[in-house]
Amino acid sequence: MILVQDQLMEQSKLHIEMEDRGYQFGDGIYEVIRIYDGQFFGMDEHLVRLQRSANEIQMQLPFSLEVLKERLMELAVANSIKDGQVYLQITRGVAERTHHFPDHASGILVAYTKEAPRPLNKMKEGISVITTEDIRWLRCDIKSLNLLGNVLSKQKAKEAGCDEAILIRDGIVTEGSSSNVFIIKNGELFTHPANNYILNGITRNVLLELAKQSAINVKEKTFTRDDLMNADEVIITSTTMEVSPVVTIDGKQVGDGQPGPVTKKLQEKFNQRIQQNQSVEN
Repeated sequence: MILVQDQLMEQSKLHIEMEDRGYQFGDGIYEVIRIYDGQFFGMDEHLVRLQRSANEIQMQLPFSLEVLKERLMELAVANSIKDGQVYLQITRGVAERTHHFPDHASGILVAYTKEAPRPLNKMKEGISVITTEDIRWLRCDIKSLNLLGNVLSKQKAKEAGCDEAILIRDGIVTEGSSSNVFIIKNGELFTHPANNYILNGITRNVLLELAKQSAINVKEKTFTRDDLMNADEVIITSTTMEVSPVVTIDGKQVGDGQPGPVTKKLQEKFNQRIQQNQSVEN
Protein backbone atom coordinates (compact mmCIF):
# COMPACT_ATOMS: atom_id res chain seq x y z
CA MET A 1 0.00 0.00 0.00
CA ILE A 2 1.04 3.60 -0.62
CA LEU A 3 -0.33 6.95 0.49
CA VAL A 4 -1.53 9.38 -2.19
CA GLN A 5 -2.78 12.66 -0.75
CA ASP A 6 -4.66 11.44 2.34
CA GLN A 7 -5.81 8.09 0.96
CA LEU A 8 -4.21 4.65 1.07
CA MET A 9 -4.20 2.74 -2.21
CA GLU A 10 -2.49 -0.08 -4.05
CA GLN A 11 0.83 0.99 -5.57
CA SER A 12 -0.23 -0.34 -8.98
CA LYS A 13 -2.95 2.31 -9.14
CA LEU A 14 -0.55 5.25 -8.86
CA HIS A 15 -0.49 7.55 -11.89
CA ILE A 16 2.03 10.36 -12.31
CA GLU A 17 1.13 13.20 -14.66
CA MET A 18 3.77 14.24 -17.20
CA GLU A 19 3.41 17.87 -16.13
CA ASP A 20 3.80 17.29 -12.41
CA ARG A 21 6.27 20.00 -11.35
CA GLY A 22 8.19 17.53 -9.22
CA TYR A 23 8.81 15.41 -12.30
CA GLN A 24 9.77 18.36 -14.55
CA PHE A 25 11.45 20.81 -12.18
CA GLY A 26 12.20 18.94 -8.97
CA ASP A 27 9.74 21.46 -7.53
CA GLY A 28 8.95 19.77 -4.26
CA ILE A 29 10.17 18.57 -0.89
CA TYR A 30 10.59 15.25 0.90
CA GLU A 31 11.38 13.49 4.16
CA VAL A 32 12.58 10.03 5.19
CA ILE A 33 11.45 8.85 8.63
CA ARG A 34 12.88 5.82 10.44
CA ILE A 35 10.73 3.11 12.01
CA TYR A 36 12.12 0.95 14.81
CA ASP A 37 10.14 -2.05 16.01
CA GLY A 38 7.00 -0.62 14.44
CA GLN A 39 7.42 2.83 16.03
CA PHE A 40 8.29 6.05 14.21
CA PHE A 41 11.47 7.79 15.39
CA GLY A 42 11.46 11.59 15.40
CA MET A 43 8.16 11.83 13.50
CA ASP A 44 7.23 15.27 14.88
CA GLU A 45 10.69 16.70 14.17
CA HIS A 46 10.61 15.42 10.59
CA LEU A 47 7.16 16.91 9.99
CA VAL A 48 8.20 20.27 11.45
CA ARG A 49 11.14 20.29 9.03
CA LEU A 50 8.79 19.34 6.19
CA GLN A 51 6.63 22.35 7.01
CA ARG A 52 9.70 24.58 7.11
CA SER A 53 10.87 23.35 3.71
CA ALA A 54 7.40 24.04 2.30
CA ASN A 55 7.46 27.55 3.71
CA GLU A 56 10.90 28.23 2.25
CA ILE A 57 9.76 27.37 -1.28
CA GLN A 58 6.38 29.10 -0.83
CA MET A 59 4.42 25.90 -1.22
CA GLN A 60 1.19 25.04 0.55
CA LEU A 61 0.94 21.57 2.04
CA PRO A 62 -2.16 19.70 0.78
CA PHE A 63 -3.39 19.07 4.33
CA SER A 64 -2.37 19.54 7.96
CA LEU A 65 0.58 17.89 9.68
CA GLU A 66 -1.84 16.28 12.12
CA VAL A 67 -3.69 14.52 9.30
CA LEU A 68 -0.40 13.59 7.62
CA LYS A 69 0.91 12.05 10.84
CA GLU A 70 -2.21 9.94 11.22
CA ARG A 71 -2.08 8.73 7.61
CA LEU A 72 1.63 7.83 7.80
CA MET A 73 0.98 5.75 10.89
CA GLU A 74 -1.90 4.02 9.10
CA LEU A 75 0.38 3.34 6.14
CA ALA A 76 3.04 1.72 8.33
CA VAL A 77 0.42 -0.47 10.00
CA ALA A 78 -1.14 -1.44 6.65
CA ASN A 79 2.26 -2.60 5.39
CA SER A 80 3.23 -4.26 8.71
CA ILE A 81 6.55 -2.41 8.81
CA LYS A 82 8.70 -3.44 11.77
CA ASP A 83 12.19 -2.06 11.06
CA GLY A 84 12.21 0.22 8.05
CA GLN A 85 11.40 3.67 6.83
CA VAL A 86 8.77 5.77 5.18
CA TYR A 87 9.57 8.08 2.27
CA LEU A 88 7.21 10.95 1.53
CA GLN A 89 7.35 13.73 -1.02
CA ILE A 90 5.13 16.65 -1.89
CA THR A 91 5.33 18.42 -5.23
CA ARG A 92 3.77 21.74 -6.18
CA GLY A 93 1.32 19.81 -8.34
CA VAL A 94 0.31 19.51 -11.98
CA ALA A 95 0.30 22.57 -14.22
CA GLU A 96 1.30 23.73 -17.70
CA ARG A 97 5.09 23.85 -17.88
CA THR A 98 6.29 27.34 -16.95
CA HIS A 99 9.22 28.17 -14.70
CA HIS A 100 7.28 30.53 -12.43
CA PHE A 101 4.75 29.22 -9.93
CA PRO A 102 1.45 28.25 -11.56
CA ASP A 103 -1.64 30.22 -10.54
CA HIS A 104 -3.79 27.14 -10.05
CA ALA A 105 -1.99 24.04 -8.80
CA SER A 106 -2.32 22.14 -5.55
CA GLY A 107 0.31 20.07 -3.83
CA ILE A 108 0.48 16.32 -4.44
CA LEU A 109 1.73 13.98 -1.72
CA VAL A 110 2.98 10.44 -2.26
CA ALA A 111 4.44 8.21 0.47
CA TYR A 112 5.60 4.61 0.66
CA THR A 113 7.27 2.33 3.17
CA LYS A 114 10.00 -0.26 2.94
CA GLU A 115 11.74 -2.66 5.28
CA ALA A 116 15.29 -1.54 6.10
CA PRO A 117 17.49 -3.24 8.71
CA ARG A 118 19.70 -1.10 10.90
CA PRO A 119 23.30 -0.58 9.60
CA LEU A 120 24.74 -2.33 12.65
CA ASN A 121 27.87 -3.71 10.97
CA LYS A 122 28.89 -0.32 9.60
CA MET A 123 28.17 1.31 12.93
CA LYS A 124 30.40 -1.24 14.64
CA GLU A 125 33.23 -1.47 12.11
CA GLY A 126 33.14 2.02 10.60
CA ILE A 127 32.97 3.28 7.04
CA SER A 128 35.32 4.73 4.44
CA VAL A 129 34.68 8.07 2.75
CA ILE A 130 36.15 10.42 0.19
CA THR A 131 36.22 14.20 0.10
CA THR A 132 34.95 16.16 -2.87
CA GLU A 133 33.91 19.68 -3.83
CA ASP A 134 30.49 20.82 -2.66
CA ILE A 135 28.85 21.76 -5.97
CA ARG A 136 25.29 22.08 -4.66
CA TRP A 137 23.08 25.17 -4.63
CA LEU A 138 23.06 27.64 -1.74
CA ARG A 139 19.86 26.50 -0.02
CA CYS A 140 20.94 23.13 1.30
CA ASP A 141 18.79 23.79 4.39
CA ILE A 142 15.71 23.02 2.28
CA LYS A 143 15.05 19.30 1.90
CA SER A 144 14.08 19.64 -1.73
CA LEU A 145 13.81 17.14 -4.56
CA ASN A 146 16.77 18.83 -6.30
CA LEU A 147 19.46 16.29 -5.42
CA LEU A 148 21.63 16.03 -8.54
CA GLY A 149 24.68 17.53 -6.80
CA ASN A 150 24.27 15.02 -3.98
CA VAL A 151 23.81 12.17 -6.47
CA LEU A 152 27.02 13.03 -8.35
CA SER A 153 28.99 13.15 -5.09
CA LYS A 154 27.56 9.85 -3.88
CA GLN A 155 28.43 8.27 -7.23
CA LYS A 156 32.05 9.42 -6.81
CA ALA A 157 32.10 7.70 -3.44
CA LYS A 158 30.69 4.51 -4.90
CA GLU A 159 33.23 4.46 -7.71
CA ALA A 160 35.97 4.86 -5.11
CA GLY A 161 34.62 1.89 -3.16
CA CYS A 162 33.46 4.12 -0.30
CA ASP A 163 30.20 4.63 1.56
CA GLU A 164 29.97 8.40 1.57
CA ALA A 165 31.42 11.63 0.18
CA ILE A 166 32.24 14.48 2.56
CA LEU A 167 31.66 17.82 0.85
CA ILE A 168 33.98 20.82 0.99
CA ARG A 169 33.02 24.37 -0.02
CA ASP A 170 35.74 27.04 -0.20
CA GLY A 171 37.97 24.98 2.08
CA ILE A 172 35.24 24.39 4.68
CA VAL A 173 33.72 20.98 5.40
CA THR A 174 29.94 21.30 5.08
CA GLU A 175 28.31 17.84 5.29
CA GLY A 176 28.08 14.51 3.51
CA SER A 177 26.23 13.86 0.27
CA SER A 178 23.39 12.41 2.37
CA SER A 179 24.58 12.95 5.94
CA ASN A 180 25.89 15.40 8.51
CA VAL A 181 29.55 15.34 9.56
CA PHE A 182 31.15 15.64 13.01
CA ILE A 183 34.77 15.60 14.10
CA ILE A 184 36.17 14.98 17.56
CA LYS A 185 39.42 16.60 18.62
CA ASN A 186 40.80 16.49 22.15
CA GLY A 187 37.43 15.32 23.44
CA GLU A 188 35.46 18.17 21.84
CA LEU A 189 32.75 17.65 19.21
CA PHE A 190 32.65 19.96 16.18
CA THR A 191 30.03 20.22 13.43
CA HIS A 192 29.08 22.83 10.83
CA PRO A 193 26.50 25.36 12.07
CA ALA A 194 22.92 24.83 10.89
CA ASN A 195 22.74 27.49 8.19
CA ASN A 196 21.92 27.47 4.47
CA TYR A 197 25.01 25.39 3.62
CA ILE A 198 23.76 22.21 5.32
CA LEU A 199 20.57 20.33 6.05
CA ASN A 200 19.79 20.49 9.76
CA GLY A 201 19.52 16.74 10.23
CA ILE A 202 17.13 15.17 12.71
CA THR A 203 19.76 12.61 13.78
CA ARG A 204 22.29 15.48 13.90
CA ASN A 205 20.20 17.26 16.50
CA VAL A 206 19.68 14.09 18.51
CA LEU A 207 23.44 13.54 18.57
CA LEU A 208 24.11 17.11 19.69
CA GLU A 209 21.60 16.71 22.51
CA LEU A 210 23.13 13.39 23.59
CA ALA A 211 26.64 14.87 23.51
CA LYS A 212 25.62 17.73 25.77
CA GLN A 213 23.91 15.31 28.16
CA SER A 214 27.17 13.31 28.22
CA ALA A 215 29.19 16.40 29.23
CA ILE A 216 30.94 16.49 25.83
CA ASN A 217 31.88 20.02 24.82
CA VAL A 218 29.97 20.81 21.60
CA LYS A 219 31.03 23.49 19.13
CA GLU A 220 28.80 24.27 16.16
CA LYS A 221 31.46 26.00 14.10
CA THR A 222 33.13 25.52 10.74
CA PHE A 223 36.25 23.44 10.29
CA THR A 224 38.60 22.79 7.36
CA ARG A 225 39.67 19.72 5.44
CA ASP A 226 42.93 19.75 7.41
CA ASP A 227 40.92 19.67 10.63
CA LEU A 228 38.95 16.75 9.23
CA MET A 229 42.04 14.81 8.21
CA ASN A 230 43.70 15.37 11.58
CA ALA A 231 40.67 14.62 13.74
CA ASP A 232 40.83 12.02 16.50
CA GLU A 233 37.43 10.66 15.46
CA VAL A 234 34.95 11.38 12.66
CA ILE A 235 31.23 10.61 12.67
CA ILE A 236 28.52 10.88 10.06
CA THR A 237 24.84 10.86 10.97
CA SER A 238 21.62 10.44 9.02
CA THR A 239 18.23 8.80 9.31
CA THR A 240 19.42 5.75 7.37
CA MET A 241 23.08 5.57 8.48
CA GLU A 242 22.30 6.55 12.08
CA VAL A 243 25.60 7.20 13.93
CA SER A 244 28.39 5.77 11.78
CA PRO A 245 32.12 6.17 12.58
CA VAL A 246 34.46 7.06 9.72
CA VAL A 247 37.68 5.02 9.78
CA THR A 248 39.34 6.16 6.53
CA ILE A 249 39.15 9.40 4.53
CA ASP A 250 40.65 9.52 1.02
CA GLY A 251 42.55 6.37 1.92
CA LYS A 252 44.03 7.84 5.12
CA GLN A 253 43.27 6.19 8.43
CA VAL A 254 41.33 8.17 11.03
CA GLY A 255 43.00 7.77 14.43
CA ASP A 256 43.89 4.12 14.88
CA GLY A 257 41.43 3.04 12.18
CA GLN A 258 38.81 1.92 14.70
CA PRO A 259 35.68 3.60 16.08
CA GLY A 260 36.84 5.82 18.94
CA PRO A 261 35.65 6.10 22.55
CA VAL A 262 33.53 9.23 22.08
CA THR A 263 31.83 7.70 19.05
CA LYS A 264 31.07 4.49 20.95
CA LYS A 265 29.66 6.47 23.86
CA LEU A 266 27.36 8.44 21.56
CA GLN A 267 26.26 5.27 19.77
CA GLU A 268 25.33 3.75 23.12
CA LYS A 269 23.33 6.87 24.02
CA PHE A 270 21.62 6.80 20.62
CA ASN A 271 20.59 3.17 21.09
CA GLN A 272 19.18 4.08 24.49
CA ARG A 273 17.17 6.89 22.88
CA ILE A 274 15.67 4.43 20.39
CA GLN A 275 14.67 2.14 23.24
CA GLN A 276 13.15 5.05 25.16
CA ASN A 277 11.17 6.06 22.07
CA GLN A 278 9.73 2.56 21.80
CA SER A 279 8.78 2.52 25.47
CA VAL A 280 7.01 5.88 25.21
CA GLU A 281 5.15 4.90 22.02
CA ASN A 282 4.12 1.55 23.46
